[in-house]
Amino acid sequence: MPVAASLPLSKTAPERVLDSAQFISQHSKDVFVPDAGISKAAQEIIRRMKQAGYSTKEWKRHTLTPSVADSAAIEWIFVVDALNFSFWSSQKDACSQYTVTLDSKPYRGYWSLCAAINRAQREGKDITRAAFYAYASREELEHVFRTDDPGRQEEMPLLDQRIEVLHQVGQVLLTKYGGKFINVVKQSQKSAARLVEMVVRDFPCFRDTHEFLGRKIELYKRAQILVADVWACFEGQGDGQFDDIDCITMFADYRVPQALCHFGALEYSPQLMEYLRQSEQAVRQGRGDGAQPPEPGLLPSGHPWEVEIRGNSIWAVERIRQEIAASGANVNAILIDFYMWDYAKAHPESMHSIPIHLTRCIYY
Repeated sequence: MPVAASLPLSKTAPERVLDSAQFISQHSKDVFVPDAGISKAAQEIIRRMKQAGYSTKEWKRHTLTPSVADSAAIEWIFVVDALNFSFWSSQKDACSQYTVTLDSKPYRGYWSLCAAINRAQREGKDITRAAFYAYASREELEHVFRTDDPGRQEEMPLLDQRIEVLHQVGQVLLTKYGGKFINVVKQSQKSAARLVEMVVRDFPCFRDTHEFLGRKIELYKRAQILVADVWACFEGQGDGQFDDIDCITMFADYRVPQALCHFGALEYSPQLMEYLRQSEQAVRQGRGDGAQPPEPGLLPSGHPWEVEIRGNSIWAVERIRQEIAASGANVNAILIDFYMWDYAKAHPESMHSIPIHLTRCIYY
């Protein structure tokens, strides 16, 4: 089998992501970025962002994120983004989903991870210290990530893979960076592109690459959101200052594509839309594990449909960014992504008719 051609290494990692996204968009058969939809979405999104006064300050306003921008926050961000993947639940009933309650509030999805990390810190577990998590036992980590009611609720999805990821990244930090991610940040010399490159080079679990039509494509969702979270936490100052932060693309996951469809900036073919709707039903009924499209079920990581959804999402947000810039406003892909993710989570009723793609993997 021939080796997939790589994109030019003379370009930075974020540039290669953008090139990958454009290539995917140009050759997609079932996912589309409509010109008219982009223009309308850009106008609506920037109007809403201005109305809400949306900025990097939103990051620290979330209850569970660090409120102080310091070295401890950077280590917290690294652990969370190392584990920031696959939170969708196959359980239709919320009472059966993986849940972590903190301060009397139950959290599910991505926020359940943040709540579990914060709960562990309150219980005296040094969960953000590499010397601990690099060699923590399965029993210790099962306790850290326990659900509220194990007899009734599912466990955290992909728990085995999360434990493996923690061991991997912790050992790399101890071996190469004195056990602290802040040392990686400092070595990037205030370059977001360099930091992404270092992360995907030294931490294998962040290498979000696939093959599409014989070409190696790079998406790097977690590596880029890691940089973006550090930048947002520090509001672009101190250790969170990156002189080239605007090179970062959006973070191709489940919810932002859903929001892009809602705003008309992304379209699926009738065949793909029907597959996604049937797959949601099949997975919730306990079917579809191991099914191969077009048979409804889990969509394999790297399948052309999955790559088309993620690649076109990146390209759609880039097109939206360009449209907003042409109107005279200054907003990067990070803030557009953050806003759309927050919007999707805050308006589930608006998103109800738009299915997400159900892929289980460590990349997002």
